[in-house]
Amino acid sequence: MIINTGQRTDIPAFYPLWFANRIKEGFVCVRNPYDPTQVSRYLLRPDVVDVIGFCTKNPKPFFPYLDLVKEFGQFWYVTITPYGKDIEPAVPNKEEVLKSFKYLSKRVGINSIGWRYDPIFVSDKYTVDFHLSSFDKMARELEGYTKVVVISFIDLYEKVKRNFPEVKVVSEQDRINLGKEIISIASSHGMVVKPCGEGNFLEKYGADCSGCMTISQYESAIGKKINAPKTKPSRKECACYLSGDIGAYDTCAHLCRYCYANNDVELVAQNRKKHDPKSPFLIGNYRPEDVIHDVVQKSWVDGQMNIFDYLNCREG
Repeated sequence: MIINTGQRTDIPAFYPLWFANRIKEGFVCVRNPYDPTQVSRYLLRPDVVDVIGFCTKNPKPFFPYLDLVKEFGQFWYVTITPYGKDIEPAVPNKEEVLKSFKYLSKRVGINSIGWRYDPIFVSDKYTVDFHLSSFDKMARELEGYTKVVVISFIDLYEKVKRNFPEVKVVSEQDRINLGKEIISIASSHGMVVKPCGEGNFLEKYGADCSGCMTISQYESAIGKKINAPKTKPSRKECACYLSGDIGAYDTCAHLCRYCYANNDVELVAQNRKKHDPKSPFLIGNYRPEDVIHDVVQKSWVDGQMNIFDYLNCREG
């Protein structure tokens, strides 16, 4: 099956020791965000977890523990945007993250890492031209270290509107202009653009609109065919595979103003005080009222067959 660490928080950046401990102990407990008494317990073993999906703005804190996950299939998305501390207060210097990206790519392989340049918003400071210039500089830096770059335009969720009230929806014309140029720049540096939750309006310009966290992406990363059961997308615009997320909302200390996973700064601080690296839970520990559900897990890999052998068999 697929385990995801990065849709609700940034585990490699802020909770690397905790995740290392979870790998060592072989399981993790996750509270249902809508009913905290309901707890899912996942095994973290390479015989039942085919891929661990990471999404982070700073992978470096997890580097000392990379050997712990080398037996797992893995795919990393590293988000690098052009925004300053006014938008991303606690994200490390971009040059440092670019350096970390390159190091990680060498460790896990070019098919197991992608770049996220999202979300995109336009303002008096962060103009269309600013984005295109910044994207071009970063793409030059990352050429040869990844084959994919994900883009998306900012979605004005209620949390986003509350924490970033001055942000505006990107106009249709700006979406087209930015999308077309970004696709062209990415292509010149050996990358395919995957729009995230944007429909297929950029497909005619050369984008791959099949989704950014898909089974085919994971298959490419591990070189094996994955026979995953069908799942419904988390939202109608999304084509990504719905995997088991082990994170928790209101725990990411990057405090990006556009974040959909944090309600407010104070709640994040409160939750982080409850974090125990030795606990099975990211935040807190077992409670008397907990109802524990052991998730049924099994490998979805097709007989450990190499994906290229599989494709050759299909063609034959």
